[in-house]
Amino acid sequence: MAYKESTIEGRNAVLEAFRSGRTIDRLYILDGCQDGPVMTIKREAKKQDTQVRYVARERLDQLSETGKHQGVIAVSAAYEYAEVEDLLAAAERKGEAPFLILLDNIEDPHNLGAIIRTANLAGAHGVIIPKDRAVGLTATVARTSAGALNYTPVARVTNLARTIEDLKKKGLWFVCADMGGTVMYRLDLKGPIGLVIGSEGQGVGRLVRESCDMAAAIPMKGDIDSLNASVAAGVLAYEIVRQRFM
Repeated sequence: MAYKESTIEGRNAVLEAFRSGRTIDRLYILDGCQDGPVMTIKREAKKQDTQVRYVARERLDQLSETGKHQGVIAVSAAYEYAEVEDLLAAAERKGEAPFLILLDNIEDPHNLGAIIRTANLAGAHGVIIPKDRAVGLTATVARTSAGALNYTPVARVTNLARTIEDLKKKGLWFVCADMGGTVMYRLDLKGPIGLVIGSEGQGVGRLVRESCDMAAAIPMKGDIDSLNASVAAGVLAYEIVRQRFM
C-alpha cells in the first residue's frame, strides 16, 4: 500500500473536508487571520480535536502546492485511526490478554514508525497516541513502520491519562518507562498490560506517570543517560514478551 498525506488548500475546500467527516491530522492557519470563514473552519476543527497551528505566510507558501491557499491549509492523515475498543477487540479475537503500547510526547515520526513496527513484531494489539504534542500518522511514519501500519491499529485519544484510567476499569495494568523506576526484570509484566513510553527528552508526562501502576527502569551501564524512545520501547516490549512465554 502506498501512503501519502494529502494537503487541502483554500477555505471552501478545507471547510467541506471537515463537514464530510474526512480525517484531518493538522490545520495550518495564517497567524492573525480571524475573519468569518476562518472562524467557521476553526469551529469545525475544534469539533474533531484537530491540531491547529498558526504560522507565518512564508510557511503556508512552503506547504502550498497550488499557491492559492487563502491562508488555510489542512493536512489529511496518511492512514485512518482506529478506536481504542478496536485494539481490545483485536486481543479478544486472538484469545490473548490485551497488550497495548501508549506513547506520550513522541514528536519524531521516525520514532513513531519504528515503535509501530516493534509493536507488531512483539505481538502488541495496538498503539495509542495523544492528539496534542505528538506526531500523527504521517507518510514518514507509515514508511518507517515498514508495512506494520497495515496490521497494527493506532488509536488517537484526547487525554492519555483519562484513557489509562478507563482501561484500568477493563482490567489492564500500566507500566511506564522511567529511569527512576524498578529494574524491569524485577517487575511482574504478565497479564493484560499497557506499556507507556515517553520521549528521551521529556519522558512521560507527570499526570500520565501518576496514572501508571508501575515504573520500569532499563538497566544501563554506559556513559549516557537515556535510550532512543523506539529502542526503549523495544527493550521493554520484549521483556513483556519474555514473561508471557514463561
